[in-house]
Amino acid sequence: MEQQGSIIGSLMPLLILFAIFYFLIIRPQNKQRKEHAEMLAGLQKGDKIITNGGLIATIVKPEEDFIKIKLNDETIVKLDRAFVAKKVEAGNENA
Repeated sequence: MEQQGSIIGSLMPLLILFAIFYFLIIRPQNKQRKEHAEMLAGLQKGDKIITNGGLIATIVKPEEDFIKIKLNDETIVKLDRAFVAKKVEAGNENA
C-alpha cells in the first residue's frame, strides 16, 4: 500500500504538467485549426482574402482544392486553399 502512494505521488507532477500543456498549447491550436478549416470551407465568390504571402485578393471562383483569385483588374491566378491565411471582414478592408 505504501508503494502505491509513492507511485501516484511521483506521477502527479507529470500529470499536472501534461494538463497545463494540454490547456495552454494543444487545445487552443486545435480550436484555431478548426476555425481556419471552417473559414476555408465557407469561402465564396467575392470574398476578400489575404494569402500566406501577404497578397490581398478577391475570390473569383472557389473550386475543390484551388481558388481562382483576382489580384487586380487584369490578373487572375489559381491559389491552393492551403495558402489562404485569412478572410478580410467587410469592416477591415482599409486595415
